[in-house]
Amino acid sequence: MISSVCLLLTTITLGAQDSTEYFKITVVDEQTNRGVPLVELRTVNDCRYYTDSAGVVAFHEPGLMDKTVHFFVSSHGYEFPADRFGIRGTQLKVSPGGSATIRIKRNNIAERLYRVTGGGIYRDSELVGDEVPIAHPVLGAQVLGSDSVVNAKFQGRLYWFWGDTNRPSYPLGNFHVPGATTPLPGSQGVDPSRGVSLNYFIGDDGFAKETAHMPGKGPTWINGLVTLTDKQGNERMFAKYVKIKNSLTVYERGLAEFNNDEKVFEKRQQFDMQAPLYPYGHPFIHRDGDMEYVYFADPYPLVRVNANVESLQDLEQYETYSCLRQGSREKQLELDRDANGKLVYAWKKDTTPWTLQIQQELIKQGRLKEEEAYIHFEDSETGDTVLPSRGSVYWNDFRKKWVMIFVQFGGRSFLGEVWFAEADDLTGPWSKAVRIVTHDKYSFYNPKQHPFFAQEDGRFIYFEGTYTKTFSGNDHPTPRYDYNQIMYRLDLSDPRLSQ
Repeated sequence: MISSVCLLLTTITLGAQDSTEYFKITVVDEQTNRGVPLVELRTVNDCRYYTDSAGVVAFHEPGLMDKTVHFFVSSHGYEFPADRFGIRGTQLKVSPGGSATIRIKRNNIAERLYRVTGGGIYRDSELVGDEVPIAHPVLGAQVLGSDSVVNAKFQGRLYWFWGDTNRPSYPLGNFHVPGATTPLPGSQGVDPSRGVSLNYFIGDDGFAKETAHMPGKGPTWINGLVTLTDKQGNERMFAKYVKIKNSLTVYERGLAEFNNDEKVFEKRQQFDMQAPLYPYGHPFIHRDGDMEYVYFADPYPLVRVNANVESLQDLEQYETYSCLRQGSREKQLELDRDANGKLVYAWKKDTTPWTLQIQQELIKQGRLKEEEAYIHFEDSETGDTVLPSRGSVYWNDFRKKWVMIFVQFGGRSFLGEVWFAEADDLTGPWSKAVRIVTHDKYSFYNPKQHPFFAQEDGRFIYFEGTYTKTFSGNDHPTPRYDYNQIMYRLDLSDPRLSQ
């Protein structure tokens, strides 16, 4: 209860106090010397403050000003040194208009940069009068929280879309895909190392508008966002949509096309729910021989279709890379082996895609040996098995390999650990995984790479994910950060990635 009261006291309306009345605390990464977001500073009486996207806390606590105050310092994947009593914290003499810098060690290989969505992204920086890099640093389009992101280049800009989104006025918000645009990097956009300045599509009520309200009851979600050029030379953007009913059950799926004039997705094709293959995951376009394909990664890129508008709409044209016999279904699985008993992997149509669940079931039945498992990662440090969940794959020019960023199912933090893996070929073999981010008892699901943000020929890559207490078992959501997108940067020259 004390913590809740203290948090309430810190929610000061912008402009209610002069910036000189705050004591500015900046927490910086000792390796890069830039601010670290999502660092908790906790007082002895359990008042909690969290650094904004610049690593800043604007401190003004009646009764504590002009006094020496002890702050416990903690953050996911970062560490403050312990004193002789094992206490990780520091004392600061706080005073109006004063400032202090706290240096913190990063244990994560990837560097946390900023929050992309939600309210108060640069709240504390605004309170102390600092310049901020984005157009809406406190609240954009009344968005307080947003689920998983998909994005693509289209019509000379980057288009961003999210899942369910919270609003200030009521616990229920937008369940039909809000969207926004940003300039392409290098044109007029913000440096991706500093922020993403979103220009939301806004409804008449000022809240982020619904861009994909497909007919039928329940929320609409999209994924598989891809841009293709048709035979007439027109650039067109498509996404797979699903309709959701109770218990997160999908009862309809299909293909929608974005109407750029109206800023909405329009239904183009309803897919057969019994079809084994359909677009899902984060797509990329790649040429295999004489043919160009759209590959869908989730996180393995095991589904593809010819990269043209007609094929994208025709589920019979989709292929999956699999060792199942062509025509196999989830309830009728037949392994494809040659005369010597070796599994035959190939791109096959009309076949259910290979999944971790299918693999585990076949091993349980004794039809597949452990050493034959296609989906198999080992922790590069411990050799322990890593079970992959969602993620994405893109070619990286710096490593000259395919790079996968994925989240682990289970581990030290359920859906909170992020891994790096690479392969010479997009179908693998993928085997060694390096842990690059840990969130302590907090989920960070559906991580999405942003290849268009890559810098120095791909040495630095960017990815974001949904930071949420959901599924984590944590009953204490982080104020402002919970259920929002957080951006990370990974230096692919780090020798720890080559273990």
